[in-house]
Amino acid sequence: MRPGQGEPDDFDFGDMVWEGERGRVVSAGHVPDQGVMIHLSVALLLHQLGPLLSGKQRTLSYTGIGSSFRLDLRRDGEGFVSVASKGTPVGRVRAEDLARAVLRAAEEFTEEGLAHLPADSGARNDCLAAVREFRTAAVLGAVEA
Repeated sequence: MRPGQGEPDDFDFGDMVWEGERGRVVSAGHVPDQGVMIHLSVALLLHQLGPLLSGKQRTLSYTGIGSSFRLDLRRDGEGFVSVASKGTPVGRVRAEDLARAVLRAAEEFTEEGLAHLPADSGARNDCLAAVREFRTAAVLGAVEA
């Protein structure tokens, strides 16, 4: 979450950080700004990652909402996922390890980042639902694939 945005709402901006053995990409510090509408973007990421991690889809080009921050993910036949951002390699990781890392980060975000949103917030509810679905479908699918 970015500070100084006033009262929390569904469209707050935040930044994503992806790190791997080959590099690190962040949405912060770019011109033009690549910050994402964080609540909505986390939910979208979880929804889109599921088919890739379960092996139903081989590639994913994810773009954060309200942003040009993009991740390109490719799953190979051996169960590994390569992650890059606009040509900058981040790393290659087993699908189940990526699923666990993303789930852990999403759970931490929902505990901290959603606490200030009202209980009837659409973004809050979508994000929480996405984490629940990701936990059951994508993580189990990645481990079984």
